[in-house]
Amino acid sequence: MTTEPATSPTTPSGPRRGPHVDLDPSGQLTGREPDREARQFLSYGFYKLDPAFRRLGVGEREAARTEFAALLEEWAASDEVIVRSYSLVGLRADVDFMLWLISSDLDCFQHFQAALNATALGAYLTQPHRFLSLQKRSQYVNRIEGAGAGVQLVAGEGKYLFVYPFVKTRPWYALSPHARQGMMDEHINASRPFQGVRINTSYSYGIDDQDFVVSFDCDHPQEFVDLVGRLRYTEASLYTQKDTPMFTCRRTTISELLAQLG
Repeated sequence: MTTEPATSPTTPSGPRRGPHVDLDPSGQLTGREPDREARQFLSYGFYKLDPAFRRLGVGEREAARTEFAALLEEWAASDEVIVRSYSLVGLRADVDFMLWLISSDLDCFQHFQAALNATALGAYLTQPHRFLSLQKRSQYVNRIEGAGAGVQLVAGEGKYLFVYPFVKTRPWYALSPHARQGMMDEHINASRPFQGVRINTSYSYGIDDQDFVVSFDCDHPQEFVDLVGRLRYTEASLYTQKDTPMFTCRRTTISELLAQLG
């Protein structure tokens, strides 16, 4: 998992590469052992509220919102999971809000959803999208922080979080390690001016349909638009198979979110 500004540590001559280029990404030559150390899993759950909920009586809706808020606050206080709430009301038609969960135990996600399903408001919710991923240190960026940096995710603190699933083409994986590193160096260098954007890249190989889940948090959406536009002109962009749907999520408190839902 990379958790860093869109920029990268640089040298006077340009972006700094990793400590070395991984010449054996498949692990066949070095026989690398599986990594079973505890790491953070991420769940991006996107929810849509049935309009029928808004036709309920005022008292019934208020009781349902109170119950739902208490549940989310209880889970947010847990040491086992990090919970962040985001609104997409007025920003996207097919979803109303997103709950971002981070935990080292996948069971937490199931227990959370089961509890949410049991609420009165949960009976009116559908999930058009959900993305599951795992934090992992980036092989393309040389971290200058101490041991453990980039492994534990600090959940986004910006006003906005931009989220999308990301799939690379198969020819990308057929490139030499040096070719991929060179393209990523260009990609990182193009991002360098965008100091207000932080990127969180997590990995979904084998546990969901996409290769990665990419999220960017920042306070200024226009900066993110310019960043994505600039990256379209880098060579690595030619190897993008899919980077949609894209979600613009506004961080909000649980009480504010429930008031927007009606």
